[in-house]
Formats: sequence, C-alpha cells, structure tokens
Amino acid sequence: MASEESFGVLVHHRGSIKRKTRSGVKFTDKDPLCIVVKPTTSYDDLVRSVLMKLGLEGAKRVKKFFYRIPITVLQDTVKYDCFTIGSDEDLQVMGSNRNATTEAAAAGSSSRPAVASSSVPVYEPAVEAVASPSFAVDLNDGVGDVVGSVDILPNALQGVPPVGVGDGVLGDVEEDDVEPDMIEDDSGDELDAMRQEGVSGHSVGFGARDAEGTAGLTEFQVGQQFQDKDEALLSVKTYSIRRGVQYKVVESDHRRYVGKCSEFGNGCTWLIRLSLRKRKGIWEVKRYNGPHTCLATSISSDHRSLDYHVISAFVMPMVRADASVSIKVLLNATAAHFGFRPTYRRVWMAKQKAIALVYGDWDESYNELPRWVLGVQMTMPGTVAILRTSPVRVSGQVDESQAFFHRLFWTFPPLIQAFRHCKPLVSIDGTHLYGKYGGTLLIAIAQDGNSNILPVAFALVEGENAESWSFFLSHLRQHVTPQPGLLVISDRHNGIKAALEAPDGGWLPPSAYRAFCIRHVAANFALTFKGKDARRLLVNAAYAKTEVEFDYWFDILRSEDPAMCEWANRIDYSLWTQHRDDGRRFGHMTTNISECVNSILKGVRNLPVCSLVKATYGRLAELFVRKGREAEAQMGTGQQFSQYLVKCIEANLKNSRCFTVTLYDRDNSEFTVAETTPTGSFSLGTYRVSLASRTCDCGYFQALHFPCQHALACCAYSRVTWSSYVHSVYQISSVFRVYQMGFTPPIPEGFWPPYNGPTVIPDPAKRRAREGRPRSTRIRTNMDEADPNRPKRCGLCRQPGHTRRSCPQLGGPSHTGGQ
Repeated sequence: MASEESFGVLVHHRGSIKRKTRSGVKFTDKDPLCIVVKPTTSYDDLVRSVLMKLGLEGAKRVKKFFYRIPITVLQDTVKYDCFTIGSDEDLQVMGSNRNATTEAAAAGSSSRPAVASSSVPVYEPAVEAVASPSFAVDLNDGVGDVVGSVDILPNALQGVPPVGVGDGVLGDVEEDDVEPDMIEDDSGDELDAMRQEGVSGHSVGFGARDAEGTAGLTEFQVGQQFQDKDEALLSVKTYSIRRGVQYKVVESDHRRYVGKCSEFGNGCTWLIRLSLRKRKGIWEVKRYNGPHTCLATSISSDHRSLDYHVISAFVMPMVRADASVSIKVLLNATAAHFGFRPTYRRVWMAKQKAIALVYGDWDESYNELPRWVLGVQMTMPGTVAILRTSPVRVSGQVDESQAFFHRLFWTFPPLIQAFRHCKPLVSIDGTHLYGKYGGTLLIAIAQDGNSNILPVAFALVEGENAESWSFFLSHLRQHVTPQPGLLVISDRHNGIKAALEAPDGGWLPPSAYRAFCIRHVAANFALTFKGKDARRLLVNAAYAKTEVEFDYWFDILRSEDPAMCEWANRIDYSLWTQHRDDGRRFGHMTTNISECVNSILKGVRNLPVCSLVKATYGRLAELFVRKGREAEAQMGTGQQFSQYLVKCIEANLKNSRCFTVTLYDRDNSEFTVAETTPTGSFSLGTYRVSLASRTCDCGYFQALHFPCQHALACCAYSRVTWSSYVHSVYQISSVFRVYQMGFTPPIPEGFWPPYNGPTVIPDPAKRRAREGRPRSTRIRTNMDEADPNRPKRCGLCRQPGHTRRSCPQLGGPSHTGGQ
C-alpha cells in the first residue's frame, strides 16, 4: 500500500445482500464491527478477518466486495463511485483513495480560536472529500448471503464520530450478477417513511451530514450568553440538528434549562445546563460536557429537534420578503439547510409563526380591527368601513365583553372617486384566505381607459353565500357604484344570483345588468363535456362580436355534439356572449380577479386580518402614485388618448389602407367598406359602417367603443378626424382623473381614537385543523387539470423522458454510463 499507517474499518452486518436495481447498493448502520487493516494486509487476510468477526468462518465464503468512494456532492446528497475488490491490487487502490481522503480531511480541519458568542453555534461547511470511502462484502455459502458495508476512517477524523458511519448494504438483489454503478447514501427504511409522507426523491437527512461533517461545528462554552431563553433553545436545537444526534430535556422552567444526550449513561456524557442571570436578564451556559461521543443510531429524514420554532427562525427572512412564498419552497429550503426534511404541516405552522412575528398575532389582529376603523376614518374622512360581529354565548348567556368577528366591508375615498372615471362595469369575485383562520376576501374590480385593473371595494366574510354576497353588494352599490346602467361581471354562484336579484338591492335592470365570466362558463361546460377542442369552440362563440360569427362557431360545435349546444342554450345569450351584450362589456369577458391579486394584492391573503386591511391601504396608495405619475407625464407630452387606445388605433390603421369605401349619404355618415384582402380568420368581405350611430357590421365599433379598421377607413375617406368617435373613458385626461385623488399618510396608531366596545375575537369554527396537512381552500375545476398530452418531466432537472428517481444528474458520470 502507498501508506505505512494502519486504518480502521467498520463492518455493518445486515443479512443477505440483494440489489433491487442496477443503480446501486443501499447502506444502513446495523450491527457495526471493527476491523483493523494494516499496510501488509492482503485480500485473503481481509476476507478471513471479516468472516471471523461475523463468526461465519468455515460456514460461508466471500463472493464479492463492493468498495465505494465519495466523488461529488449534489445539493444535499453525497454521491459515491463503486468498485469491486477481488485482489490485492484492488485493495491497494482502496488504500490510495483512503490516503487522498485523509489529506483532504487534514487540509480542511484547520483550527481557529473558539470565542464565546451570544448567537447560535457557528457552522462552517467542510471539504467534500471528508466523507469516508467504504465497501460492502458479499458472503456466499451456496445457501445464503451475509452482507456488510465497510467504512474506512481517515486518521484526521479519528476521535470524531465517523462521517458516513451508519451505512450498510440494504435491499434485495436480483439473481443476476450485475455490479452496481453507484452506491447512494440512503436507506430503505427511510425511503419507506418518505413514501408514506408523499416525499419523492432521495433522503436529504444523512447524506447532507456526510458532506458537511462535524469539523466546522463549534461547541458550546461555559459562560456563553444568550439574549433570552428562546435564543438559547434555538442554539441547542440547531446544534443537535447539525450533529445529527438527539437529546432530551431534563429540566425546563423560567430560570433553568438542562438537556442531556439521549444516550447519556450508555457511553455518551453530553450535557448542557443554562440558567437565567436575573440582574442582566440574559441566559448563560453554566455547565457543558461536550462534544457528543455517541453515534447516530438510526437514519431518518426528520429530526425531533427540528420543530416549527427552529424552522420559523430560519424562514423568517423569506417570509418577511414575501408573505406569499409557498410552503413547498420553504420546505425545500429547510431541507437543504438543515439536512432533514420536516413535514408539510410543521413548515406551515412555522410560516404562520413567522407571519405572526412580522405582521402581528393572528388572534389579536381581530381585536385591532375596531381601532383600525376609527384610525383610518380619522386619516381619510369619507372612508367607509363597516364592521359586523356576532354574539359570544357562554353557558347559554351572551358575553357582553366579547364578540365574534363576522364581516367587514371597506373602501377609501380615492377609490370612490376613481370609479367615476373608469369604464361603467365592475367585476366581482372572491378568494380564500390562507392564514391560521379561514375566510373569504370579496373584491370589486374596475378598469380604467388604459386597461389597468383597480380594486375599488373589499369585504372579509365567512365564505361565499347569499348573505355574505348581499352584505358586500349592498354596500358596494350604496357607497361606490351608484351609477345607472352598470354592468356586473361575475361567475354563476347562486349567492351572487340571489343578491343581484333581490328587489331592494338596486342591481336589477335597467339600473344594472349582469354578465358571466366566460372562464367560469367554460369551466362548467368542461365538467360535462370533455375535450379542449369543444371548449375552445364555446369560447370562440362567446367572444364573437357578430351574430354571423357566433353562428359559424356554434354550427361547428353542434356538429361535434348537439348536446353541447343544448347545454349552452340553457344560458341566456345576453349573459355570456359578446354580440348580445349591447356593448356593455367594453370587450371584457372575465373577472380579472387573478390579475388583481397577483399584481396589486400579492401576498395579502397570507396575512392576519388587520395587517391585510392595512396592506390594501398601502398597496393602493403606491399604485395611485405610480399610475398618476404615468398619466400626468403622458398629458405633459401632449398625448390625447391612453397608450392602450393608441396601440389599437395604430393596428387598425395598418389594415384600413386596403379597403374600398363607398359613401351612401350626403352627411358623410353611412358607408360600405369592401375588403380587398381578408384581414382576419373570419371575414364577411363587405361591411356597413354608420359613423352617426357608431356601428359596424364587424361588431368591434360598438363593442369596444372606438373606431374599428372599417370606421377608420370611412373617416379617412370623408377627411374627418376619428378622435370624435372615441369614448371619453379612453382619453388620457380621464385616466389621470382616476388617480388624481391621492391617499393621505396614515396617522400613527398611538393617535387613533380609543375603542370602548367588546373585544373582537376570531370565530373558533374558522380555525384550520390543528393536525395533518392544512386542507386546501381552493375549489378545483378542470382549469386546474394538467394537459394529458404534455410530457412528464423530471422533478430535478426538468427534462422529459425520466423521473427524479432515475435522473442521470443524481447518479453522476458512472450512473449515466451504466444505463
């Protein structure tokens, strides 16, 4: 061998060896046995030593050695290359690799002075090559096999729990004699647990610690201080997680905290005692016996100390930056950082705690609402905020000191003023809350002449039902949208239908009209009739701006299945088709709720209720400043119309140059326009245009309320300006007036008027389940279904043709070559 030093080998006896796949041999940590290998040890000596240690000399024979060395670390998993040892030369190669590992470990273990700190123990990433090489033994006597993995300890790591110890061959091998290309550091027990939890892929628990080692983990010191008990506990738990060991709490109160290793008395003496120094109000390490002298007794994808308090401290910066960050992102970040994969529920609880620390307590947030109502009305007189509560009954008696939160409607004076200059339509929809308590946020959305969406009113309610929608729509009509002839775009929810059809609601024609969101109509259609082609035909028919075009698409739909047309005919055409809406839609066919939430209210559904309503004030104040500046700048350059209209007119002018125009009256108002070449997928060839009534046979003029390409050709023929035929909502001055009234900086909470009413508390019936994965509040439809023709992609490299388990990126070079 290249080295004159002896080195230790740990054999982990497991039982019969069987390989389930060609990708590698599974390792565990059962029944370790120690063997010393000298430079003069031959292959036969090693075989004899293994058999003697296992007590199987003469009963079994060695069939094969599987030897592994670490080659790479991919994210949080150590990857190994595999070799077969069958001679003295192969054993020398193993010794050479062991020497290289020892040198790397020694180079990466430079010491530095340990300084007591009030923060958590410092964790330094170690060199990859510290992970020890190992090999597995296949013993065969013709009847059964006995297997063990052999881990070689570099001298630089002696005295420290060996990195990678706890790896043994696991699983079943096919009867063929194919050698594995890769030995991956995970266990079958752990994989089974991960499968039960719904986690795919390889374990990140022990593999990550193999790569990191323990050389960079600073021990506690007597006298080390912490600001409070929470910081001290966080430090102890983080240390335990980093070392991959468990400890138990012996004593814990407001003055003292004592923890011992779970193996205390069985070979490990690790102990820590922290006490409160009353004069300084800080916690201090009074006694410490460390480091751990035990080894991890099991491999697990989770750690007992990795509770939601530890996770909350880790994910706090991410939650503060974006409250809408998904649980999946936080879970993967936690797994990559700590080397253990917690449950979805635990990460969800950690996020709720982080949100509570950043944005306020979930329960106290409800009691802050009455003061917020008083404060915002003082900040901006004219603010409408209507809070409804329900009584709390204790033993059948009403508790006057408390009240359950029931509903809240609010809007601000700039929104009321803005809607007067928006298009005469409003979209309404609801979206679920994602926090500790359930509920629904109802939103009314308007749109200015530049196609910018703008929420104009909000309500927090218990859910979507007839009473909650009646509460929202009655106040919306009274305070925000009193204009006659208004169009309301919504889904087909029965609660909305009941509220709009109420005799005293003010939403019946001709005061207001209703239209359906075509996305929801198409989703309902797809529940009965499968196939995207039929759904596309229905949507095309709905978007048709003329009856001729509608009949064209509807005839194709009828040829597919007459039952489809019968289903659509059960809905009044004026509710879902554009050619029957008399121009009230302004071209809008959906509710825009998704765009509103993503662009303006992103993340507010994850916040406590008082922080949510405060966020609407701040977000809208910023929106009004930004959009107001844009409109003011465009007015300053002499522009007359919005950018949206200018783009549409420019596109129409390009097509209007190839038309033949014929005048039919002396007042230059009635024309026919013939297309020399078709300008779209559906063309009539010749169109009648009336500038006086602002109509065209193509339907665009009356639907969008600005000249279509045929009307522009008539204007050019008559040498009249087209600007007089544009609806006033598209003028840049109207857009500016939408955002002209700004928001007032909020008055500090210390100056808010006092609230003397009952304490507002959340309804306990609205609290999410305390156990298990939080139930999704989303009502899934076919819009959420994936395309069945879309190829499945790997969850790791995102390439088609394989899954995460068989991904070449997991296997490394040798894995790829073996397939």
